[in-house]
Order: sequence, then C-alpha cells, then structure tokens
Amino acid sequence: MAYTILNHTSCLVLHFFLLYSGHFPKNVCYFSLSSTAPPPSRFNRRVSVCAEAFNPDEDDEDSEPRVVHPKTDVQRCRLQEACRDILLFKTLDQEQFSQVLDAMFESRVQAQEHVIDQGDDGDNFYVIERGVFDIVVSGNCVGQYNNKGSFGELALMYNTPRAATIIATQEGALWGLDRATFRRLIVKNNAKKRRMYETFIESVPLLKSLEVTERMKLVDVLGAKQFSDSERIITQGDKADCFYIVESGEVKIMMKSKTKAGHADNAEVEITRCSRGQYFGELALVTNKPRAASAYAVGDVKCLVVDVQAFERLLGSCKEIMKRNIAHYEEQLVALFGSSMDLRD
Repeated sequence: MAYTILNHTSCLVLHFFLLYSGHFPKNVCYFSLSSTAPPPSRFNRRVSVCAEAFNPDEDDEDSEPRVVHPKTDVQRCRLQEACRDILLFKTLDQEQFSQVLDAMFESRVQAQEHVIDQGDDGDNFYVIERGVFDIVVSGNCVGQYNNKGSFGELALMYNTPRAATIIATQEGALWGLDRATFRRLIVKNNAKKRRMYETFIESVPLLKSLEVTERMKLVDVLGAKQFSDSERIITQGDKADCFYIVESGEVKIMMKSKTKAGHADNAEVEITRCSRGQYFGELALVTNKPRAASAYAVGDVKCLVVDVQAFERLLGSCKEIMKRNIAHYEEQLVALFGSSMDLRD
C-alpha cells in the first residue's frame, strides 16, 4: 500500500483544511521533524503515527468496546460542571453525553508539566476542570486556557500530529477522553449533524454572506432546542447568551412598553412572528444590552441555537446586517408604543 509522507509544517496546514473541508484522505503518513525529546510526563504519548484518517461515514459504531471509568457522585458532579460549556458536547443527546461522562478519566497535573507536545500523536481529548495552561506553538506562547476550555480534538479526528504544546503553569485537574470513544460519539455525531444542517444553513438569508468554510464552522457549533406551544423561549430584560434560528414552527415576539414599566396595564404586545429560516434574539448580542423582547413558541417549535462565543467568532460579517435591521425594529416600535425604546443605545 502506498503512503503520502507529510512533514510537520504540512500537517499543521492540513489540520485546518481537514477540519473545515469535510474530506478524509486515506493512506497519509505523518511525522515530526523535531529531534528534541519531550520532557518527562505521566501522560502517555507516541511521537509518530502512520494510519488512515478516520471516516465517520464508514465507522462501525459497535466495533469498539465501551469504556467506563468508575466515579463517585462528587467526581461526576465536578465532571458535569467542567463539561457544561464544551461546544463539542452540546449537540449530544442525553445517552451519548452519559457515555462520554462514563468514559472520561481524571488526571491531576503539576506546574510545568507537559500535557501534550507539538508533533506528537494524539491519544486523548482533554477538558479542563481547573488550572492555567499555556498554549505553545514552535516555542512561542500563543495563548492560555484559564480554568476552563478543552483541547486535543484535531489530532483525534484526523490522525494528524498535535498542533501545539500544552503546559500547566500550576497544579491543576483535567478530564481525558480516549480516542476511540471520542471518534465513536463526538466525530460521528458532528458528521451527522453537518449533513443534516448544511442545506438548511445555506437557505437562511442572514447566513448567505458567510463563506462556505464559515458556514461549516457554524454548523459544527450549532445546538438544537425544542419548545412546546406557548413555552417562553427568551424573556424581556434577561441577559443574552445566545440567539436562535427557527428550523420548524413559528415564534411570536412580544414586548412590554418601557414607559409603562411597573404599570398594571403594561401588557405584552405582539411585535412580529418568525418562521423557518428567520432568527431572533440577536439584538441583545449586537447591542450588548438585556433582551429587548420576549419570544414564545406558537405550536411545537424547533430552533437552532448559536451561543455568544460562536456568535462573536463566526458571525462578525453578519453583524452589519443585524445592525441595519434595528432601524426596521424601531419603526415597528414607534407605531406600537410611540417610542423606539432606545434599541441602539
């Protein structure tokens, strides 16, 4: 069998091509040109890998045994809290997430300990419970994780070497997830979600200005929520942490007048309705103000959810469109309340 040989620089470029292209080339052999041995560490690692890239469409879900690391109730609660904001886990169903928690194992680290080293093969994905970790690329510190976050997913997805070195700056705690479980649950789920939502995302007018790779990135971080008839989705005055795109059903947007705040007759007034492909909840993210209105499900509704971190990172080019929409909102509010409610301030 013939193999293509890539050096470490080529591998770093390939990391990002593979992540956003959705292609899974086979028979690629990767190696690191670094001759410097990594410092001693309790973390198992291999310095080279020669294997086929993982294709989630061809993987047999039952071919790998399920891994379970026993945990106390206290440990599991700590683990759940550490995983609460991990984007890769947000689209898993309850059973898949439970399997991930079962398979994760705790690792304590000491100051200056290398968790992973650039150029090494990847055995585990890591979630930070506590501790500060430097991100080092080619000897330069390019960033830092501060008591939260995750790292190590790219090497597990595509059999590419580690793209960076992660060094603990103090004593800390991590939770690891092995390669086989990561691929069986996380990679397969993301591939399925991408196939499901790519076409829908292309049909959303707001997102047509995004490049193809930007839309693919967005699909990877989308969450999904279902709401029953009359269920409140967002509440006027609340702090915003996400915005919503309607996948199915209808949502009505309701608002109370600020000029009548505290008055008994300050009933909610319907402003507009959103249907498939339309979005709501973005205004608070654009203006950095509390929610300007409430939203309720009309019948059964399914929405895609984009959290504030993904909004800032991926939808910068859409912000101008959203800002232009504020003028339209203000016209509606003037007609209903005689005031624009200071949406721009």
